[in-house]
Amino acid sequence: MKILNNIAKTLIVGHLVALGACTDNFEGYNENKNSFPEELQEIDFQKQKIPFKVIQRGIIYQTGVDGTNWQYQIMQNLVADMYSGYFHDMVGSFNNQNSSYNLNTGWCAAQWDYTYAQVMPSIKTAEELTEEDTFAAFNAVAKIIKVAAMHRVSDYYGPIVYNSFGTSNVVSESQSDVYNAFFTDLDYAVTTLNKHIAGGGSDTFSDTDMMMPEGYRTYSQWVKFANSLRLRLAMRVSNVNATLARQQATAALATANGGVLETAAETVGEYGVANPLGGVANWWEVYMNASMESFLNGYEDPRMDKFYKKADGGGDVGVPYLFDIKGLYKGIRQGTNTTNSNRYSMHSWTTVTPETPIIVMTAAEVWFLRAEAALRGYTSESVQTCYETGIATSFSQWGVSDAYTTYLSNENEPREYIDAFETKFNATPRTKVSPKFDASGSNEQKLEQIITQKWLAIYPEGCEAWAEQRRTGYPQIFQVAENLSGGVIDTEVMIRRVPFPQGYISTDPTLYNTLLQQLGGADNGGTRLWWDAGKNNF
Repeated sequence: MKILNNIAKTLIVGHLVALGACTDNFEGYNENKNSFPEELQEIDFQKQKIPFKVIQRGIIYQTGVDGTNWQYQIMQNLVADMYSGYFHDMVGSFNNQNSSYNLNTGWCAAQWDYTYAQVMPSIKTAEELTEEDTFAAFNAVAKIIKVAAMHRVSDYYGPIVYNSFGTSNVVSESQSDVYNAFFTDLDYAVTTLNKHIAGGGSDTFSDTDMMMPEGYRTYSQWVKFANSLRLRLAMRVSNVNATLARQQATAALATANGGVLETAAETVGEYGVANPLGGVANWWEVYMNASMESFLNGYEDPRMDKFYKKADGGGDVGVPYLFDIKGLYKGIRQGTNTTNSNRYSMHSWTTVTPETPIIVMTAAEVWFLRAEAALRGYTSESVQTCYETGIATSFSQWGVSDAYTTYLSNENEPREYIDAFETKFNATPRTKVSPKFDASGSNEQKLEQIITQKWLAIYPEGCEAWAEQRRTGYPQIFQVAENLSGGVIDTEVMIRRVPFPQGYISTDPTLYNTLLQQLGGADNGGTRLWWDAGKNNF
């Protein structure tokens, strides 16, 4: 089976180029290139721990090598981070590509390429090194990380290679089959870790753990993360398989299974490593999206200055301002298709720096998942209580707890977007949804409130935000200003996925055709994924 490689050759320092079409074997990625003296590998499970440094960094892709933030940029920042409504890059040469739905196939392939070239081989190694019962707890952690990393890949493309990776018979699987495999792996992980804990087993992974915050590096916390992931994925399939969703949500929330993330202090991330989003931001390329401007300004959200910096204003940007933006929170409309790299350079940009901890999953997200589970009748919890606890938990996470009570009674609506340079890019809000919970609203109205607030709470994790926006249609972000897809992607429906690596068409047509058949539609940005039903089914 073929897959792109020689990725490093595409790097020109300070710039991005499309990935080449050189190929190599899936099986070849399974080699363990780590070197560690044999006599030291047997001490304190050091041999088993070797691959975990790579795979923990691989969920929100981060190599730890200076100068490689561009990989994250093309994997996520120029795709999910933008399509989710969080960010926009103002580099002129980028704006007639992904931003305007003229998809750069190299960028779109990057999530697949890097994950299979670097992350999955280490996951496979971790699984093989921990197959024996003695290492069962490590194996369980490897399975959790595998699901956390690979559901993001499936949520980009649809069908993927999962169970057969690294074997002599590599085959792709439909997204429905892959999701069932995710649930199987998470069930195994929870059962295995709970058995280890019940048997008095120690937290042998704690000194290798870089995903749980200090004070939470225990197997019990990994159980909570696994259950939280299970709940996330249960909600993802709720519109296409309510029976499976109910079953998995019930298992995730069962007290006997170990619980889920509940407090702001339990944020799962990648700690002690450079944040690649902050690295890209240092290039002045991570700006506020117009949709975030609309919601945050409209709600007068107290997290706004935690998320973005105020616009600088002033300066020669090659075109006159229509009004003074200095001191405002000012975003950029997706699809402005400007070739002027300076035009929006004085707008608001992210507060994320290389030192900011990388966020993988928050307890606030879990509370909103619980709110939706209750809304769908999967639990007897109060929808409103879970919703409001989600807001409270997010406010605590971002250090604005004192504003929580006022926000719960906030009936403000998203605000009109007014472009600083061209009136044709102005946009009227597509919704009137407000933060104050409407107990008398329909299920659809309540869902919009839940997902809109979840979208704000899981910032800046664009992959999850984009997946949920596609699944539910919420929040109702602005449409692309200029659509250069040639009719392939509907402006109103918005982009639904990204294409598979196009190198497969010539290098491995068997795999490509199987992926296409399992996708069930054209390999372009207009085809819906399996869990993307186009409507919310209650």
